[in-house]
Order: sequence, then C-alpha cells, then structure tokens
Amino acid sequence: MNLQEKIDHDLKDAIKAKETDKLAALRAVKAAIMLEVTKKGNPIVPDDISLKIISRLVKQRRDSAIIFVEQNRKDLADEEMSQLAYLESYLPRMMGEEAVRKVVKEVISQISASSISDIGKCMPILIARINGKAEGALISKLVKEELS
Repeated sequence: MNLQEKIDHDLKDAIKAKETDKLAALRAVKAAIMLEVTKKGNPIVPDDISLKIISRLVKQRRDSAIIFVEQNRKDLADEEMSQLAYLESYLPRMMGEEAVRKVVKEVISQISASSISDIGKCMPILIARINGKAEGALISKLVKEELS
C-alpha cells in the first residue's frame, strides 16, 4: 500500500469515526495530492512527492499555529496543532540536531570546505543526503556554525 492509498484509507476511517481534526488534515492532503495528479496526469503520485506535499502542509500548520498564538487565538492554534500531529504521523522520523551535525561534518570534510563561502557547495549534497529527515533551516544553521 503506497502513501496515497494509505491516506485514502485513513480518510475513510476518519469519516466513519467522525474525527473532525483528522478529517480536515487528511482532506487537505488529499486535495494537494489531487492537484499533483492533475498536474502530472498520472493517477498515482509517488511516495516521495506525497511526502513533500505532507511536509509542506506540516510547515504551513506549524507557521499558522505560531501566528495564532501570537494573536491570542488559542482555539485556532490548538486546531492547527491537532491537525499537525495527524500529518506528522505520515512523515519519516526526523533526525536530531546531533545526527544532522554529524552528517554536516562528514560532508564538510569530504568536499574540503573551509570558509563560509563554501555553503553553496555543501547544501546540495546535504539536502540530497538528508532528504526530508531534517528541516533545511536547521541544516543551513549547522553548516554556518561549522564553517564559521
């Protein structure tokens, strides 16, 4: 069962169980996947594309929750965080900061990067190697720390 089929199955289960937050989160994923289907014309979206879609939705939910907290809208922030929790269950487990730092050090030593101007050489390799297991902002921050 690929990720798209799992989401369809979980969507049906959420409808039957009347879980409104889970249903809202899964409908957003389903809508984004359907947009991808219409773009490509292929009825099956590969899992790596589905994971990118879910990652984007997780980031949107997290950013929205932060804004709602700043505006003293705890009710809306709680709703976003609830949906966020459901979406995160579909993503691979994220790497910790120390694990990312270890990979950053390996790449820096492999390409013999020595100054902050070598960030452009490091980032594509790191993004390819870590591939969705850590946020780009964390990777960038750690590369800057190591090269400074």
